[in-house]
Amino acid sequence: QAQLVESGGGLVQAGGSLRLSCAASGRTFSSYAMGWFRQAPGKEREFVAAIVWSGAITYYADSVKGRFTISRDNAKSTVYLQMNSLKPEDTATYYCAAAENGSYLLTSPGYDYWGQGTQVTVSS
Repeated sequence: QAQLVESGGGLVQAGGSLRLSCAASGRTFSSYAMGWFRQAPGKEREFVAAIVWSGAITYYADSVKGRFTISRDNAKSTVYLQMNSLKPEDTATYYCAAAENGSYLLTSPGYDYWGQGTQVTVSS
């Protein structure tokens, strides 16, 4: 079992930055692949970024590539999403997720555990 709690969301102007954190409890955090998803009102949840257990390989949606960076600190059982050059279209609730099986990390069904989400609002 994994319990995930996101933090770091807020209101920011376009072009600004935010750093999201996801703190995990459970004995096997370091064995999980981790991902970030987001969902805007009336929209489906979409993939943002993912990172394998070792941190050696990362994946990004085309819409955030070059602006967002995912990282993890297994000693602290925490995964991060650094978001730079934010745009109004980045406005959404951001969710942290953990996958026991890291074979496919680019869609929601690939994950086993989810946090409650943190709101990010980018004003123009």
